Amino acid sequence: MKTFTVPHTDVTVSSVVLGLMRIAKMSDAEVRALYDAAVEIGVTMMDHADIYGGAPHVCEARFGDALKLSASDRAKIQIQSKVGIRRGYFDFSSEHILQSVDGSLKALRTDYLDVLLLHRPDTLVEPDDVAKAFDTLHASGKVRHFGVSNHTPGQIELLKSAVKQPLLFNQVQLSIAHANLFAQGVAANMGGLEQSVSRDIGLLDYSRLKGMTLQAWSPVQKGFFEGVFIGDREHYAELNDVMDELAKKYAVTPMGIAIAWITRHPANLQVVLGTTKPGRVRESAAGSDITLTREEWYRLFRAAGHTLP
Repeated sequence: MKTFTVPHTDVTVSSVVLGLMRIAKMSDAEVRALYDAAVEIGVTMMDHADIYGGAPHVCEARFGDALKLSASDRAKIQIQSKVGIRRGYFDFSSEHILQSVDGSLKALRTDYLDVLLLHRPDTLVEPDDVAKAFDTLHASGKVRHFGVSNHTPGQIELLKSAVKQPLLFNQVQLSIAHANLFAQGVAANMGGLEQSVSRDIGLLDYSRLKGMTLQAWSPVQKGFFEGVFIGDREHYAELNDVMDELAKKYAVTPMGIAIAWITRHPANLQVVLGTTKPGRVRESAAGSDITLTREEWYRLFRAAGHTLP
């Protein structure tokens, strides 16, 4: 498993993160099998959110109840959760952040979160109020590190005008078939080309300059929750042909190649898996160990329909 040290910290993390948004209806044994498979192959980071499971803290409680981690086992992993999405609105108020973190800690059966992310951007955000919550959580030891999810550079800078703690992570949607993060930059300044439209306002370069780690969610999804592109030969025949060819070369599955495409980037991105199948976790981890050549990386990029001017 590829690992790296998060910039501005001494924390070492795995390139693959286990996302736990789909475990609400899994049995204790199934949750433990998924967790054990991930830890066995070197996954150190577990991703949660207070909204996962259809009601507050459902999946977090499922994780905490199923695993009941000992102090020594808890110390070997990083638990990350997210806050800010409520039913019908977003809420970055200090009151909600503090209340939600307490709920997460209780549900997860832990005394602290390694990372807390602000989920979708709250346009009514008051940076001073967020800073107040972060200061309280950090001083109490309830949260060790902070970050955001789905935020633009400007939104991050606005938060940083008040927040004292480093914002270390930003979780964004990224896959070979949904590669706006990369695709716009290689076709910048091209009039009339849809790919040239900036949807993240320079987030990739900003993140590299600031030492902010990007986490890719939906790494095998096409579009905005439009399904998986692996095996979709109706819409992605060429991409699947190339993935199959490279999978054979590197002795992994096409899933492994999809993950390798993301972890190959020198920005040191993490990949957040949403699978509940231990086998898929193993396939993904195998991909993180592969270093695709530049030619192979761009071949996959073009096969997914992206343009190289």
